[in-house]
Amino acid sequence: MFGGRSRTSIARKHGVESGRCRGRATLDVTLVTPAPTGIGRRGGSVPTSLTPPRRERPELRPTPQLRPTRILATFLTLVLLVGAGWFAWKYVGTNIVAKQRQGEMAVALADDWRDNRQGDATDDEIAVGEAMAVMRIPRFGDDFEVPVVEGIDDSALTSGVGHFPDTQRPGQLGNFAVAGHRITNGQPFKDFPDLRAGDEVEVETRTHVYTYVLEGSGTSTIVDFTDIWVIQPVPEKARQRPSGRSRAVPREALITLTTCSEIFHTDNRSVVFGHLVSTERA
Repeated sequence: MFGGRSRTSIARKHGVESGRCRGRATLDVTLVTPAPTGIGRRGGSVPTSLTPPRRERPELRPTPQLRPTRILATFLTLVLLVGAGWFAWKYVGTNIVAKQRQGEMAVALADDWRDNRQGDATDDEIAVGEAMAVMRIPRFGDDFEVPVVEGIDDSALTSGVGHFPDTQRPGQLGNFAVAGHRITNGQPFKDFPDLRAGDEVEVETRTHVYTYVLEGSGTSTIVDFTDIWVIQPVPEKARQRPSGRSRAVPREALITLTTCSEIFHTDNRSVVFGHLVSTERA
């Protein structure tokens, strides 16, 4: 005891009791944690072999889609290409093929005539599509020469000028009527509007050469394709009858040339008539 106070009272006075601190005498202890090194820490700035680098996902781009305008443009382009191809074949290709075919047919016909010129060609049996004569029209050029083929179907008209089967043969009394394309398939009557009255048309068969003189121009007579009077034996008589037919007996040998009156499709036909002026042995 010191001055009458016990050690216990002194301790209580200073706030110390049983090894514990009270009030302001409490001791604060702060634990210091070392700075992170990046090892095992998410989002650390220093990667190691234990933490492989993150891979970024590729950006997904939307699949391109064809717009209606692009589809329409593609379709129109295809249509134009097909149309151009058809046009080129129709108005260029068919002429090349037809002219070659007509040339080959004319040569073959000449060779056949050279081997056999006997008899009368008007008595020959000629099948549809077979060449029967060669036609020359000086108005169309000195080198104009085209086969005359039996029939007026597409195949015959591709081979040259077609002869109406129910009409007379070259040189016979009646009407020797033929038709030809003005455009495409060799276009033998391309210059039909240039024909004038007085122009000559020469038709050579296996045995004879017949010369006709035209009575009008290539634009003087235009008829509908249903007007059959133009190919009758006596056209002028048949024209006066509603049926377009006549039983009049022919007294002269005529020729009738027909073609489309327009370059493109039309139901009208241009017609020019002529009559025989001379006949010579081939």
